[in-house]
Formats: sequence, C-alpha cells, structure tokens
Amino acid sequence: MENYLKLFWFLLISYIGLVYVIKLVIHVWWIPRRIENHFLKQGIKGPKYELLLGNLKEIGSLNLIASAQPMTLSHNILPRVLSFYHHWKKIYGSMFIVWFGATGRVIISDPAIIREIFVVKAEYFEKNEAPPLVRKIEGDGLLSLKGEKWAHHRKIIQPTFHTENLKLMIPMMARSMEEAVAKWTEKMSIAGKVEIEVSNWFENLVEDVITRTTFGSSYEDGKAIFELQSQQMVHATEAYQKIFIPGYRFLPTKKNRVSWRLEKEIRKSLLKLIDRRRQKSWGCQKLSEECPDDLLELMIKASLKERANKLSPLAITENDIVEECKTIFFAGKHTTSNLLTWTTVLLAMHPEWQAQAREEVLRVCGARDTPTKDDFAKLKTLGMILNESLRLYPPAVATIRRAKMDMELGGFHIPRGTEILIPIIAVHHDTSLWCHDAQEFNPARFVKGVAHAAKHPMAFMPFGLGARRCIGQNLAVLQAKLAIVMLLQRFTFELSPNYQHAPSILMLLHPQHGAPIVFRKL
Repeated sequence: MENYLKLFWFLLISYIGLVYVIKLVIHVWWIPRRIENHFLKQGIKGPKYELLLGNLKEIGSLNLIASAQPMTLSHNILPRVLSFYHHWKKIYGSMFIVWFGATGRVIISDPAIIREIFVVKAEYFEKNEAPPLVRKIEGDGLLSLKGEKWAHHRKIIQPTFHTENLKLMIPMMARSMEEAVAKWTEKMSIAGKVEIEVSNWFENLVEDVITRTTFGSSYEDGKAIFELQSQQMVHATEAYQKIFIPGYRFLPTKKNRVSWRLEKEIRKSLLKLIDRRRQKSWGCQKLSEECPDDLLELMIKASLKERANKLSPLAITENDIVEECKTIFFAGKHTTSNLLTWTTVLLAMHPEWQAQAREEVLRVCGARDTPTKDDFAKLKTLGMILNESLRLYPPAVATIRRAKMDMELGGFHIPRGTEILIPIIAVHHDTSLWCHDAQEFNPARFVKGVAHAAKHPMAFMPFGLGARRCIGQNLAVLQAKLAIVMLLQRFTFELSPNYQHAPSILMLLHPQHGAPIVFRKL
C-alpha cells in the first residue's frame, strides 16, 4: 500500500511538472513562432526571435553603444534614444516586429494607421499594463485604468484640469516662480550671472503647483505626502536602471525595506488626509478658495455622493483616491518639468528664437507684470516654441496598445492580444512628415497651428491622441508658458560650458547629465 502511495505522489508530481513544462514551451516557443510566421506571411518581418530573451540582448547592446557615444548640439536624437527602432527600420522598413522577451510588439509609425488605433478603432484597443516597478510609483490611476472604471474616473477628475479652473491658479504659480528667481538675482549681484541646473529646479517648482492642484486647501499636508513619494521615486528610479531580476522586488533587501516603509507611510498619510477632508465635506459646497476644483475635493465629493446613492461597483473608494493622487503627482511632475527643461535648453541653444520670444513677452505682458489669462492667447511665438519643443523632445518617446480582438488594421490582420508599439519620437522626427528640416529647431512650422504643421494631422502627439490623451495637458502647457514668460522678462540665458547634450530615457525623456544654464539679468 505504501509503495502504491509513493507511486501515486510520484506520478502526480510528474504530471504537474509536465503540465508546467508544456505550458512554458507553448509560451516561450510555440506561440512566438506562430506569431512570427503569421506576420511574416503578411510581409511584416523583424529580427529573429531568440528563446526566452527575444531581442532584449540586441536591444540592450544597441542602447549601450548609442548612449556611450557623445552627442553634438544636434536635435537628431532618435538614433540615441530609440536606437533599436533607428537600426531595424533601415533593415525591415517602418513596420516590423520586435520581441521583448516572449512578447512580440509590432512597430507602427504610419500616422494613418495610428489614427485607426487611437480614433477610428480605439474601442478595440487597450493600454497594456506597466511593469510592476513603474506601476508602483505612477499609481493605479488614470494612467493604468481601463474600460468603464477609467471613463468614470476621468469624468470626475476632468474639471480639475479645465483651462478656466487652472487659470485661477496663475497668481499662485507666479508667486512660486518669483520666490525662486529672487534668489538668483541675489547671487547675480556679485558675479553678474548665475548657473542653474534647471532640470532639478523645474522639478521642485512643478511639485509645488501639482501639490496645490491635487490638494488645494490641504496643501501643507499634501506637500509632506508628496515629499515621501519623491523619496519613493528615487528608490524606484535606481532599481529601474539596473538589470531586471524576476521576483527581486519581493526580497527583504535594505532598499526594498525602505521602499516598503515609504509606501506604507504614503498610504497611511493619504488615508488620514482623505478622512479629514471627508468629514469637512459633509454639507460643504466649497472647501478651497484658491482652487475650488482641486482633485482631492472632487474625488471625495464623488465618493460621498455615490456611497449615499448606493451606485454601481464603479463607485469611488478610498483606495481609488489614493492611487489617483499618486498618479497625478508622478505624471504631472515629470511631464511638465521635462517640457520646461527642454524648452529652456532649446532657447539657450537658439538665441535668435529666445530674442523673438522675449520681444513678444515684453510687448504683451510688460517687463515685470504677471501675465493675465487673456495674455496667454496672444503669446503666439511662445506657443510655437513650446510645440516645437514637444515635437523634438516629447516626454514619452513611445506608447503601447494591445488589440482586444482579431481585426484588420491598415490592411493587415492583427490577432487578438497583439501589442502595438507607436514610436512617438520617430513620428515626430520623420522627414517624410515634417520636411527636410525635421531634425532642426524651427518653431515657425507651427505658425498655422498644429493641424497644418505636418503632412498628416496625426503626426504630432506629445500628449497622446484620442480619448486617452493626457488629462494634464492644459496644466503642463499653462505652467510652462508662465514659467518661460517670467524667465524671459528677467534674464537672458545660454548653455553652460558644463552642459553635455545627452537625451536619455528613464521612463520619460530627460537630460542624462542634467541641464546647467547660465542666466544673466536683463
């Protein structure tokens, strides 16, 4: 009997092991080969799939070579920041398949097909899940939500980012900026100039505005919470730069323990703040005078209303509010600070455009006056400069969508589950769309507006396209305009001799060695 029992367990374990082996073989060998052959029959080629790793080894090698080479002060940054696309496009054309491990991604840069994905057939595509490390810091909010829950959250949050609501924040944004540049002026009294590493400086400036947008009247409490999240982002960024080891984030290493503690403190602090604001919200129509539609207030009121009416499972929970606060802080901080950094670098590189922008600012806004909400619409040259900055140096260099069902796309059959990678920066730098000077800084191409700047209206997508376009676009552009206006009113600026032009991807496009700029008082 005992021998039979041993045999039974041996057979059971062997069966389970065999099942897992078969599943593994199907996942890492049979499915990739089937997908590879499916697209090959349609003329869509790509580098050969290698077992388990796919093309990751080649991608890593191409990135290493590209990042090791110093750059001149050129805007032809595609070979550096998206080296695998630049390399394989020359071999396979503008549409090809690349393997990120056992996941094949079809690369599409044709604006007509991109329009199908984001507009015409948008309901047939979904956003893919971010890696666990990225999702941890960006929050489980609008960036990652899907379907009805995403639509419900966006409808509630949208009023925070309406242009008219954001314009109420102009005086507060201006105060933050004035306090910061006042310190520069003090330093200039001795040397006549000051060197500022603007990428870090803009991050701190943007943090202040994002905190007020999110927390409004609870600004001080919110600032303390976001300082914790900034620390969390430092740990996550360090890990992001290292080789990915499956399961490593669960090991009780020193850095992981620090990260877990910060996560716990952030969540605890947010829940405490939410509870205090909820108590005040009962019967209160307006909590914040400076920004009546701050994110926290809108979500809490929606939560209270839905709880009272006992609505659907889509009702806003405490966890939803926590995750949306984290998402807005992460996305808002880095998108806006990167836009400000690259715009300042570009104006420092191109003094003729800096002079044109300053002339317009002084004519419209005066030498020291804070621009009014009506002034912004008159700053046409500045608007063109910001668009050209977003074209050459978009915050996100690529985006991914997954097909929810079998479909026809651009004349090709796309099976359910196929991931599509849209290389935003490649589309923005395409000479067939932006003419021969696509690698040059030429804001005048936007003189007739975004729709007429390129040969296809879908060729410009720094904040995405369609329904999932970045909800914080208005805030990013408004804050960038205000900050650049106030710099132009007070200073002339140029690249520091220490500046090294090295655009790099670290979740978003950033200057690898910082952005030191020399400012002189007007």
